[in-house]
Amino acid sequence: MARRLGLDEAVDLHLDHLKVERGLARHTLEAYGRDLARFVGFLTERGRADVDDITALDVTDFLIALAESGLAARSRARTLVAVRGLCKHLVAERWLEADPATLIDSPRTAKRLPGVLGEQAVTRLIAQPPDTGRGRRDAAMIELAYASGLRVSELVSLPIADVNLNAGFVRVTGKGGKTRLVPLGEAARDRITKYIDEDRPAQLRDPAERALFLTDRGRPMTRQAFWKLLRAYSIQAGVRLPGSGVSPHKLRHSFATHLVERGADLRAVQAMLGHADISTTEVYTHVSRARMIEQARKHPRAR
Repeated sequence: MARRLGLDEAVDLHLDHLKVERGLARHTLEAYGRDLARFVGFLTERGRADVDDITALDVTDFLIALAESGLAARSRARTLVAVRGLCKHLVAERWLEADPATLIDSPRTAKRLPGVLGEQAVTRLIAQPPDTGRGRRDAAMIELAYASGLRVSELVSLPIADVNLNAGFVRVTGKGGKTRLVPLGEAARDRITKYIDEDRPAQLRDPAERALFLTDRGRPMTRQAFWKLLRAYSIQAGVRLPGSGVSPHKLRHSFATHLVERGADLRAVQAMLGHADISTTEVYTHVSRARMIEQARKHPRAR
């Protein structure tokens, strides 16, 4: 009769393998050990004694029990990683013929909600640059970043030839070389027109320079330079966000969130942002709901 492997012994063998063969850090091993001890405890309560007794239903029910206990989705996903690793190792070592965890889906983890500026905060931010050539360039860049949701890399590399002021569109080359047409708001169109007519010619050094936005030396703006000027204007305007503060990416988040809040179709927002997958855009519906809840809490009867 073939030897059967007990659950505790299986976990010990697996943790030794992770330590010796994989070289995992002590705290990682301890976390895996805790997760697997919880799994073994669950199996023991169900009358399972050996690894041969584990079924896919056991793994599924274990995850359900974790969810019902209130364990966060991220922690449940981490626990499943530990269980999958154990089962995969047992199959490789021929203690199991089939992997009971291979077809189990990971728990869906909530995406981190991006920081979003309020509409009044954006208005204050755009009003900060002075009425100078450099200031009008800065205001045009901030306006365009917010009005069209461009990535900072798309903004600083935008060729002047790809800006159609008459039609009110910009042609954007995004990730993977994919192009998209993004509408210009009236305010952005006015600021860009004034910058092109009055200020860019004074900054231009090389007539062959294609970039729309230039430094005083006639070079294209860099991502770092735009980030720094945006940060300076946000401090000047008293506009703050948790974490790293106001950034070009958070202007893009604000653009998308404000569109969704005003009823824009999610597919249209996806197209404007250049997202390949609609699920990436769906985070903005969660942001909008979170902001509505936050505003509702300010109601005098909400407490």
